[in-house]
Amino acid sequence: MELTRRDATAALAAIGGAGGVAWAMSRGDGDRGPSEPSEADLPDDERVRETLAAVAAVVYPEELSGVEAFVGTFVDSRLAEEPHATGIRRAVATLDRRGQRWHGGRVTGLSVETREQLLREVGVDTAEEDPDGTDAERVRYYVVNELLLALYSSPTGGELVGIENPQGHPGGTGSYQQGPQ
Repeated sequence: MELTRRDATAALAAIGGAGGVAWAMSRGDGDRGPSEPSEADLPDDERVRETLAAVAAVVYPEELSGVEAFVGTFVDSRLAEEPHATGIRRAVATLDRRGQRWHGGRVTGLSVETREQLLREVGVDTAEEDPDGTDAERVRYYVVNELLLALYSSPTGGELVGIENPQGHPGGTGSYQQGPQ
């Protein structure tokens, strides 16, 4: 299955303008903890896009293609929403710092297997999501959950898991009269 920029746009529409802003604002910016990077150390948009695409290669099913363009389109819009964008940047910086310290490179420079190992070592596979929590909770919230939100609120991602008509996507009366394919 191929993810497209149109899927990313549809996912953003499913979140909704007001819903997306309310969702982002509910997260807050939080105080900078001792392990968080300074403002000067936060990654730029390109590095955020590349890092989230690299993590998507771990958390998205292998049969998907077009992931980089899909993630880039979705993330570009999310980076326009403050304070949410700062949370994403801080989580990416934290993940890159851990990758550098533990595996000798930023997330984008690591193999898919090493990226998966890094995510497990950070603890995102078992962490609760919390925008103001521990490193693992923040990475789970701003990186992993962000990617999953993008995927499963898109038509292609919804189809992947058997949701014919994801919430926020019109399907017409025909979609309500047909069974699953």
